[in-house]
Amino acid sequence: MRAITIPEPGGPDALVWAEVPDPEPGPGEVIVDVRASAVNRADLLQRQGHYPPPPGASAYPGLECSGVVSAIGPDVTGWAVGQEVCALLAGGGYAERVAVPAGQLLPVPDGVDPVDAAALPEVACTVWSNVVQLAGLTRGETLLVHGGGSGIGTFAIQLGTALGATVVVTARSAKHERLRELGAAHTVDYREQDFVEEVRRVTGGRGADVILDIMGAAYLGRNVAALATGGRLVVIGMQGGRKAELDLGMLLAKRASVAATALRSRPVAEKAAIVAGVRDKVWPLVSAGAVRPVIDRRLPMAEAATAHRLVESNDHVGKVLLTVR
Repeated sequence: MRAITIPEPGGPDALVWAEVPDPEPGPGEVIVDVRASAVNRADLLQRQGHYPPPPGASAYPGLECSGVVSAIGPDVTGWAVGQEVCALLAGGGYAERVAVPAGQLLPVPDGVDPVDAAALPEVACTVWSNVVQLAGLTRGETLLVHGGGSGIGTFAIQLGTALGATVVVTARSAKHERLRELGAAHTVDYREQDFVEEVRRVTGGRGADVILDIMGAAYLGRNVAALATGGRLVVIGMQGGRKAELDLGMLLAKRASVAATALRSRPVAEKAAIVAGVRDKVWPLVSAGAVRPVIDRRLPMAEAATAHRLVESNDHVGKVLLTVR
């Protein structure tokens, strides 16, 4: 088979479409013939040499895919050769075939194009596990999402809205109209506006109940300032750095909490539990059309370097897909 390899870390041109050995299904695994994968920030970091795959994971980038089950390993039940699926991966999506733990498979939701389904598993599992399972977002609360134009952001807007929350997003102004179409109640241009002031304004001074943050250190102090009493800040990225001071006094006064999580490195059993929750609670919303994959564009897998340049430019809205067939 062919896969995107990274012989040496570097820029987008470090990605090489090359012949590699076929994967074999181990116990509890299936082989998926890949139709498409999606570009995530973690893939860019891996290409640069900053985010190696977890032990035992595929060396190729790609944290999600869609495709067709082509082989089933020992101890697998509930799946059959020929089924259309999408999958959460620890790596390996940028390839023609990938081995997947069966617990990380999902059926393609009703009404979703089988190629576009590649845009769903990683964002659905990330948003569900952090915004709902960890932060406990409920109807009537306010959710602040940073990076509203990203794959994570566009999914969080839709899921938060579907759950009855008021969603506020930060993004470049050029993306605001599209994000409002997805359900964002308020949009903030982070380059021109202070998101803390804007959140307080639109909530009558109360603040955000839940904040989903991709920036890390650069936003830590302002995120805590933007929280409501009892608010929950969940950090899932460090695009703005790793280290910052935390005002514990403000956190105590608000009876608020800060959590930081990663999905890729979790044990297989934890991922399977998250995937099961997504299938049970989120997939019905997708099938009903309340939440849909947002696709900026599709590119052939061999053009992965072009896709990485696009995502690095931050000019896209939603997911950039890499297609195999």
